[in-house]
Amino acid sequence: MYPLESYRRSALQSGIQSLTTSLPDGSAFQYEKGLEMRKWVLSGILASEETYLSHLEALLIPMKPLRAAATTSQPMLTIQQIETIFFNVPELHEIHKDFFDALLPRVQDWGHQQCVGDLFQKLASQLGVYRAFVDNYEVAVEMADKCCQANAQFAEISENLKVKSTKDSDSSSSTALLYKPVDRVTRSTLVLHDLLKHTPSSHPDYPLLQDALRISQNFLSSINEEITPRRQSMTVKKGENRQLLRDRFMVELVEGSRKLRHVFLFTDLLLCTKLKKQAAGKGQQYDCKWYIPLADLTFQTIEDCESTPIPLVQDEEIDAIKIKISLIKNEIQREKRTTKGPKAIERLRKKLSEQESLLLLMSPNMAFRVANRNGKGFTFLISSDYERAEWREIVREQQKKCDFSLTSLELQMLTNSCVKLQTVHTIPMSMNKEDDESPGLYGFLNVIVHSASGLKHSLNLYCSLEVDSFGYFVNKAKTRVYRDSTEPNWNEEFEIELEGSQTVRLLCYEKCKEDGEITDKILAKGQIKIEVKLSMKFTSREFSLKRMPSRKQSGVFGVKINIVTKRERSKVPLIVRQCVEEIERRGMDEVGIYRVSGVATDIQALKAAFDSNNRDVSVMMREMDVNAIAGTLKLYFRELPEPLFTDELYPNFAGGIGDLFAFLLNQSQLSWATLRTWFGGTKQKCYSDLTDSLASCLEGNGHPAQK
Repeated sequence: MYPLESYRRSALQSGIQSLTTSLPDGSAFQYEKGLEMRKWVLSGILASEETYLSHLEALLIPMKPLRAAATTSQPMLTIQQIETIFFNVPELHEIHKDFFDALLPRVQDWGHQQCVGDLFQKLASQLGVYRAFVDNYEVAVEMADKCCQANAQFAEISENLKVKSTKDSDSSSSTALLYKPVDRVTRSTLVLHDLLKHTPSSHPDYPLLQDALRISQNFLSSINEEITPRRQSMTVKKGENRQLLRDRFMVELVEGSRKLRHVFLFTDLLLCTKLKKQAAGKGQQYDCKWYIPLADLTFQTIEDCESTPIPLVQDEEIDAIKIKISLIKNEIQREKRTTKGPKAIERLRKKLSEQESLLLLMSPNMAFRVANRNGKGFTFLISSDYERAEWREIVREQQKKCDFSLTSLELQMLTNSCVKLQTVHTIPMSMNKEDDESPGLYGFLNVIVHSASGLKHSLNLYCSLEVDSFGYFVNKAKTRVYRDSTEPNWNEEFEIELEGSQTVRLLCYEKCKEDGEITDKILAKGQIKIEVKLSMKFTSREFSLKRMPSRKQSGVFGVKINIVTKRERSKVPLIVRQCVEEIERRGMDEVGIYRVSGVATDIQALKAAFDSNNRDVSVMMREMDVNAIAGTLKLYFRELPEPLFTDELYPNFAGGIGDLFAFLLNQSQLSWATLRTWFGGTKQKCYSDLTDSLASCLEGNGHPAQK
């Protein structure tokens, strides 16, 4: 899926983009710049090939000394055992090394008419080597296991094979690495499908890629039934069929407290584990907290269970954690430019991991409830309805074909195997990004949701938008419900604040009745094909926060607050009173009143009504979403020519904050450079003025500005 993620990032970074997607599974994307997508896809293929080659090389490294030792008087393995375990690995490495070396210069010297189809056609023609490898795979794994049991030295080598990557050397077992070529057979077909999708039919590559895809699909069909995922051999006894489908770090609500869990979804059960604290010299281990056979698993709503209320965390606490994360990240970047060595960076990374774990623990507020046959319920907290729907879909699909049996001993073995099975090894937050990866965008994203088509029946339909921030997704906007239509035509614009964001998610919901209750149903993948059109425009922070006085002094927006209150003969402007009263009247049960973006057209309509002193503005507000009213209030404060903290008092405030920061610097030993980097380019433009004041304060009190 890397091409799609890459495209999303480029779409946000380019400023103004428009895209067309099919919901619910996004399988019919039509890109305005299809030819450019070919390079994105190929760049992803190159990165994947490089990683795959490192896996094959990790297998080849011990093979040569093992061969040499086999001819001595004390061989670790026999020649036959070596040939069985490493069967066809050298040949696979040679094939993919040639492919990588040929593809790299073509991608580097890229042009829209550049051809790569011949390379993929040649690669597909060599799939016979994979045929032999797959036929030998089970024998190779069995032989490796036997040799590990018979020879402790080989067992140690097998469990700690070094995989060289662009970052550090990671360890992996021989069993895990031997599965890589088996997995590659499936991935190569998916990659070809992606590449062909973004290649115009008139391009010279098109027939060559079609031929390569045909060969790959035929080959995959011929061996599909023979490919047994490695997870089966690692989790259960022979003859049983248990595979790991997905695993994630999640937050469980236990007696009103938030607990960090690692959840594993297998083909027949849901396993909730807790990561044990690591003792010195010991690897990771998991404790089983509970499990539910999928056959006995149900999803609960609030009405189905006596659920405890979700303990909400104040936005101020979340913001404080984000600030700490940003401070530490900037400190890490500064340390990398010095020569203090890796120990200082490692200490900072540990602090960063602690803060990001805390953010993951505190931020989600959306309940995902499951229960077993006896009615015992468990509640997870997540931040994305998109992810909640994914979990439900995969469980329901698997429930159609699963059977279950598990003894207490097998449960212990399964829990112990999770360390090898896990696909998510660290908290999936910002710390896990590569150093050269984009840190995301800060500013505002204008998104227009235009229309939907392809519905066979009239539905009550609405859309919502989720944006990533600090490694997790948050709902940021929602359209109005378009009722009883096969062609909803919203044309609603939203202004979404970005906070280190790279990806936008779109969800389509149907308002429907189930068991007499009104529910919001996500249109599941593959059920109904809907085409949703979006337009997006990005505005950087320096422009979005610029205050411009209004030329029309008779209005309220962009007019000094003392002029408005004098005209209205009140201490608080009417717009503030009316908006706050309406929000308090019907918005106190809403989540994210000021965070979720309101419809931009509604906000502009309210702005025009207040500016023209429209007496019907109260009636207008009653018919609008509460987020639009909150958005109007935010816009009013943002457009004030002078902030609420007046220009006259601002220097005194900045000086006082400078004294406070000087004290904090002395107490915490945080560097001035770190604070200036953070406060100079994020939350509000005034922070740069505060840090200037801080610099003067530090220097005036004998503290160098670059401490």
